[in-house]
Amino acid sequence: MSLFERVGHHLTGIEKLRRFLAEGLRPPMAELLDLRLIEAEEGQVAFEATPSERHYNPMGGVHGGYAATLLDFSCGYATISRLPANASFSTLELKVSYHRPMSADTGKVRVEGKVVSMGRRVAFVEGRVLDSQGRLLASATSTCLIDQL
Repeated sequence: MSLFERVGHHLTGIEKLRRFLAEGLRPPMAELLDLRLIEAEEGQVAFEATPSERHYNPMGGVHGGYAATLLDFSCGYATISRLPANASFSTLELKVSYHRPMSADTGKVRVEGKVVSMGRRVAFVEGRVLDSQGRLLASATSTCLIDQL
């Protein structure tokens, strides 16, 4: 069962996210990455995660796919925050830029997502991964297709 089914399709996106926060609900992928939603407002969200050696690539740094997945979550949840009831979305594209490397020594990161503009069918969204000093580690732009259920 999806989280949308669990909390109810009849809720708006921001109402769903508020339920996720209140009940500590996370999809399995967020549990796997230990990604936690910490803020949700209409049009913007924030998460926390802590990269570790389990996220390493063969060269000994955090795999770029880790940052890309965090950014996909942030852009997606920002889109959810603006959805009407009985709607969903699909990511059409995600462009990621890597600004600084991550390692187990990076510590907790903040992942932010913000809707830049949104129509009835398409949302344009930005995401950022920041270290504890506020330095930009990775950023993304995303285009999401809005679907009615």
